Amino acid sequence: MARTKILIDCDPGHDDAVAILYAARHMDLLGVTTCHGNNSIENVTRNALSVLTLAKLDIPVAQGCAEPIAGPRLHPANAHGKTGLDGTDLPEPDRAPIAQHAVDFIIDTASAHRGELILAIIGPSSNVALAMKREPRLASWLREITIMGGSTGLGNITPVAEFNVWADPEAAAVVFASGAPIRMAGYNVTSRTGTNAEEIDRLLAGPAVARHIGELLRFYRGRQQAFFGLDIAPMHDVCAIIPHVRDGLIEYRHCHVGVELSQGQTRGMTVCDLRTLTAEGRAARGSGAPNTLVAIETRARALIADVVDTMLSY
Repeated sequence: MARTKILIDCDPGHDDAVAILYAARHMDLLGVTTCHGNNSIENVTRNALSVLTLAKLDIPVAQGCAEPIAGPRLHPANAHGKTGLDGTDLPEPDRAPIAQHAVDFIIDTASAHRGELILAIIGPSSNVALAMKREPRLASWLREITIMGGSTGLGNITPVAEFNVWADPEAAAVVFASGAPIRMAGYNVTSRTGTNAEEIDRLLAGPAVARHIGELLRFYRGRQQAFFGLDIAPMHDVCAIIPHVRDGLIEYRHCHVGVELSQGQTRGMTVCDLRTLTAEGRAARGSGAPNTLVAIETRARALIADVVDTMLSY
């Protein structure tokens, strides 16, 4: 049986690293594109290359946008440390990124695999939004866009905004309005889905790749404890990947999602219309037709057990 084809657009990031390795084990990972977000474009690209080098994976990496399509350049996300992937000594990359820009790589990959490709956006949406502007047919070529971003409730960078969407709200708005089939795993569920101390200890006792991941997650868990009082290392990004590998671990509602673009306190908020409306009410719902499968619950322990077992399999 053919593996599902996926392209990951990311900003590694501890949880990005796990998502890349998880996808590479279970899917046909056609490439990794990098975007500003958790750290500078130079650092996140190097981090992606180092993770692939660690696992001896021959997968192309294309460097992308260094800043949002609108608004100022961001400061690095402190939760991931100075390099964007602090906590272990990863190997030096054994290759360079390909010469092609991420935007062009996304377009070309989607064109070559029309109707088959899952595009996973697990960082800011800048690369994908620009690709959609450059190639208006892109959304129709994709099997699905799966996003780690947004929230149905509380955010992590502001009271209502999750980091990936807040980092480039204009780009996220382009993606959500694109007409492509979209699946969203937001902070409302991903913040409750992570590795605990015992699971990190299992990784630390495992083979080399798992041990490095355990060291990364030990660092990340400590930062999450300091910033948010969480007792886990949230596996935000893998929640966007796992539904294409394991059924039934995440529950969704089909609803409309819009992105708040104002310059006030709600900038970057994903407005998820989770109201239950009658047929008559839907005609005047106000927010628009459903455009996204929004995660509302995860079977967190089963999901994380599968992720940990996958890391230990390297």
